[in-house]
Amino acid sequence: MSHHLDSPIARQDPRLDITDFYLFRGERGTVFVLNVSHSLAGEEIPRGFHPEGRYEFKIDTDGDAVEEVTYRFSFGDARPDGAQPYALRRLTGARAEDPYATGEVLAQGVTGVTTVLEGGARAWAGRAGDPFWIEPDVLHAVGRAVKEGTRLDLGAWSPSRAVNLFAGHTVFSLVLEVPDNELVEVSGSRSIGAWALSSLATDAGGWRQINRAGLPMIHPLFAQLDEDLGDRLNTGRPADDPAVFGAAAAGMIAGTVRAHGTAEDPEAYGRTVAARLFPNVLPYTVGTPAVYGFAEWNGRSLTDNAPDVMFSLATNTPVALGITKDSITSKPSQDFPYVPTD
Repeated sequence: MSHHLDSPIARQDPRLDITDFYLFRGERGTVFVLNVSHSLAGEEIPRGFHPEGRYEFKIDTDGDAVEEVTYRFSFGDARPDGAQPYALRRLTGARAEDPYATGEVLAQGVTGVTTVLEGGARAWAGRAGDPFWIEPDVLHAVGRAVKEGTRLDLGAWSPSRAVNLFAGHTVFSLVLEVPDNELVEVSGSRSIGAWALSSLATDAGGWRQINRAGLPMIHPLFAQLDEDLGDRLNTGRPADDPAVFGAAAAGMIAGTVRAHGTAEDPEAYGRTVAARLFPNVLPYTVGTPAVYGFAEWNGRSLTDNAPDVMFSLATNTPVALGITKDSITSKPSQDFPYVPTD
């Protein structure tokens, strides 16, 4: 569970619940992917993209955790055949962080069909298999250890009992591929930080931020047992993260590391990890292979083992799920739109 159904505000309408955010090199350029509307929430509720919501890819180009470029998708009501029309806009400069700015319309499309933009960019939205995998017993044990400042207790669990909680489940994916030279031209940098955002229109004419995803596994680490924290993580701004969440996260990490006895100075270790996690922004160098691993965080591919990386980092102890990408029932593709389409 990277962000699946991660807080009360996100669970109110899973169409706005960003389960995962990916950023990697594709066939033509840089690919941004966000997933919402997980089938784990049930098939009896509305699925797809919220017609009164919007979905954004935010890009920081100067390291201040404030966006200079926003790609914004908005969707219409589903047609009789189930497809939803959408519009894609781009906002730059000060408008990128302004929820009331209208932006430049780049394309209009419909779910299930690839839209090719002028200049070679491509967009796709629709139902897909969930490429993420997680082991529920390990997930919950890590969440307890971090929250309570204890050692990881897996009881009688062993890797032979590992299962992928999301096997067979589906999401709705939003995929945008931007040619590298176009992205660099509009952003002004090859070294970027990015995150995904979902918002819902309010009766007063504004926008309520519902979900925010940057680095994977932030919510499972810190908010499994603290739903208020989960909401605050979702509704804040990356630039405010260090001041708002840094000390609390450092303290939780220090507690579990102290219990494991894996650092001479648990408090210093906690501060170091918290400074790496907040602001909650995914770093990436445009034009390079994505990898979210133990040695480097450079984007995130659809098959990176983020849980093992983040759980081991938080506890300063090797933690393995006992399953790999082989447990995914719908495999990602090397071809656009890359996500495992139904």
